[in-house]
Amino acid sequence: MFKNRKTANLIASPYFAWALVFILVPLAMILWYGFTDDAGHLTAANVASIAQPEHWKSLVLALELAVISTIVCFLLAYPLGMILAKNKMSSSGIITTIFILPMWMNFLLRTFSWMTLLENHGVINGLLSLLRLPTISVINTPSAIVIGMVYNFLPFMIMPIYNSLAKIDDNVINAARDLGANAVQTFLRVTLPLTIPGIISGVTMVFIPALTTFAISTMLGGSKILLIGNVIEQEFTLTYDWHLGSGLSVVLMVFIVINMIVSALTENKDEQ
Repeated sequence: MFKNRKTANLIASPYFAWALVFILVPLAMILWYGFTDDAGHLTAANVASIAQPEHWKSLVLALELAVISTIVCFLLAYPLGMILAKNKMSSSGIITTIFILPMWMNFLLRTFSWMTLLENHGVINGLLSLLRLPTISVINTPSAIVIGMVYNFLPFMIMPIYNSLAKIDDNVINAARDLGANAVQTFLRVTLPLTIPGIISGVTMVFIPALTTFAISTMLGGSKILLIGNVIEQEFTLTYDWHLGSGLSVVLMVFIVINMIVSALTENKDEQ
């Protein structure tokens, strides 16, 4: 496309500059603060603080909720993706637009709407009271956080799965049926394996933000539930201990890198 490599590098230079300033430099600062103390001496104490009971508890809880949210998103997204692919809906189709439409709104606004719905005197309990049914107490619980995560991150699971399903040639499915495979066998041996790359992409795109979120847990979990993202956010904004906050961020980045490596290895294995 380009006459020479110099022209290509010149055109790509703004992106490289952007990546350097807004990606590499912040990561370098996190690593520097995470492995130094107030005097600038190298130390592993900030990272090792993850072993403290309160920090470890918040990390485990964040992992649990992230896994649950990812599983729920997958169970919801796969059937929806199959429906979209079966109906041959394009990415600009009305049904797809309905799923993507909430993403056009501000993230905090979407989460705040769930606060209005789930709070003890909110819309849902108001309707239940009107119908003389027992009210529910969901706000400020892990369930409320999972609901917020699923609502906000579900489109990130739907679109990769839908794209993978849409690329499957109908002749492949028909061939499997002609060879005697029933609907279940066709799905397990043909459809599902062919959509593994989309599933991996969706899982990565949901699990990572679910693990690192702090806004959803703050708004829907209140001060009663602290995830590791909340702990890190408080270290930066309340106690102003950037070294401890960066050390905990390094631990979180390790889990993110592990997730990305496992996803890459799984995808490469499926392609072979």
